[in-house]
Amino acid sequence: METKRTQTYDVVVIGAGHAGVEAALSCARMGQKTLLLTLNLDSVGLMPCNPAIGGTGKGHLVREIDALGGEMGLAADDTLIQMRMLNTGKGPAVHSLRAQMDKRRYHERVKRALEEQENLTLAQGEASRFLTEGGRISGVEPAERFVYPCRAAVVCAGVYMKSRILIGELARNSGPSGLLRSETLSDALKELGIPIQRFKTGTPARVNGLTLDYDEMERQDGDVPTPAFSFLNGRLEREQTPCYLTYTNDETHRIILENLHRSAMYSGQIHATGTRYCPSIEDKLVRFANKERHQIFIEPEGLSTHEMYVQGMSTSLPGDVQIAMLRTMPGLHRCEVMRLGYAIEYDCIDPTALDASLNIRAVPGLYLAGQVNGTSGYEEAAAQGLLAGINAALYCRGEEPFTLGRDEAYLGVLVDDLSVKGTPEPYRMMTSRCEYRLLLRQDNADERLTEKAMRTGLISGERYERLMRKRERLARALASLEQIAPPGEALRQLLTERGESVPVSGVKLFDLLKRTGVCYTDLLAIFASLGPLDWETEERVETLARYDGYIQKQQEQVERSRALEHTPLPQDVDYLTLDGLRLEARQKLNRHKPASIGMAGRISGVTPADVNVLLIYVKRGFSAKAVGKEEGV
Repeated sequence: METKRTQTYDVVVIGAGHAGVEAALSCARMGQKTLLLTLNLDSVGLMPCNPAIGGTGKGHLVREIDALGGEMGLAADDTLIQMRMLNTGKGPAVHSLRAQMDKRRYHERVKRALEEQENLTLAQGEASRFLTEGGRISGVEPAERFVYPCRAAVVCAGVYMKSRILIGELARNSGPSGLLRSETLSDALKELGIPIQRFKTGTPARVNGLTLDYDEMERQDGDVPTPAFSFLNGRLEREQTPCYLTYTNDETHRIILENLHRSAMYSGQIHATGTRYCPSIEDKLVRFANKERHQIFIEPEGLSTHEMYVQGMSTSLPGDVQIAMLRTMPGLHRCEVMRLGYAIEYDCIDPTALDASLNIRAVPGLYLAGQVNGTSGYEEAAAQGLLAGINAALYCRGEEPFTLGRDEAYLGVLVDDLSVKGTPEPYRMMTSRCEYRLLLRQDNADERLTEKAMRTGLISGERYERLMRKRERLARALASLEQIAPPGEALRQLLTERGESVPVSGVKLFDLLKRTGVCYTDLLAIFASLGPLDWETEERVETLARYDGYIQKQQEQVERSRALEHTPLPQDVDYLTLDGLRLEARQKLNRHKPASIGMAGRISGVTPADVNVLLIYVKRGFSAKAVGKEEGV
């Protein structure tokens, strides 16, 4: 039967979750004629799990998405109902914004952005097959058996590929929230030689807020004034909705443990690999058996509904057990469950098939982003979607890909971890994964990335001008702090009151700001030559002063690392023939074909000794077949 061809596109984006939204908008805004194909137009930008954006490490990604010209930060600022800055009791490297969202308004906000975007067509349908010419992507075939000819495709399939919902003994072929699943897309990827794996994640129950006793729980309010995700918004003034905190107890734990054999995860029904960093409540009780109670947050799903999300109680237990365990906790004794929690298992790819641009190495023009790459979380998905969309557009233009290093962005760490190390379980971004986190703070994401992204065309004149003004304000403030101050009476009194030693001679104001008990407003009250600063610049100079030594050390580490990153490895080397390397290293290097010494060193199974061997081969130009012990290997 002849396959009909339809309108030709530059890029077809498959899936309209958080990855697909960013991918489609970036392609269209970069001038590429783009089709966004999704299973259900009512699930665009859906939040099937937690109705929140941001969090530790994840807030950094949202700021980076915004700095690169993406949509998530702006959409979140428009539709949030509570915002908090997490980890304020710790250093600035781990400060992270987290916002509670109105999930329905968020969906409507991003869907409207897609509908109104020039060069972008939004359509409902299921992608089932890829067409290639000369090994390159040439079209996408939906289930209806016609073809969308294209030059590039971005797969953002989320958790929908052959997904299965599990609640106790119930197993149902379905996507999240009762939506359709994708039946054929993972098979289409397999046909292209892309390795498939199977992961599992889950979500908790939703309860009717009208049946809760809020006075039995701890109220959690947002920050005032409200910080914003987008660098275009600064701070926000709006009314916020509270969340609430309660705890599990002995009775909760008894009910769960007595019914552990009925959980889909413990009964043997689930064979996929689950997430380590967002475990189910039953998994928490098994792994942390000595813990007397666990925090449970009650979070609103939006302003137009009374549904409340029970964060911290993800589960695959049967419905009767879920209801019983929820009603043991303070504030939930009368709760009515509106939606049961469930586990979901799904197909995803082995992300080591990707390169740093999120292109499948073996299939030029095919990009993948989001949970289909083995990650978890809206923010990780959106960040990948933006990067994949940018690179699909650049590919269509015939331009070099846009990539980010581990020393440039959390997004760089995320993609490098996936494409070089792979992931044996659903991957989650955390600050601990980033070795240069003091340099990659959320407050300086625009300074790190916006100018670098100018070539994409996603950076507006307003955004660039704001960055230039921010840099100018910071430069002036730092210059004013270079002056030397004598230890006058006012300074002596201040330092004595703050428990700091008094210098015997003149001291630079910047060095005074390094003192733990001294802030910029203290110096402003003493030294008339200093001028008042806006809140953003004041925070920046205090951070730069207090962490000056640590920042310098990390910058030195970056320079050393860059030397290895800029030491290329040829792509035609057969590592199995190289003497001096361990067998595991030879096999892993042959599989991954790393582009540089630095990348080789991050491959699991390649040791520092193997890296030293590679450095010797690089020095020799790979002309020798053996590395002698006289080389010090």
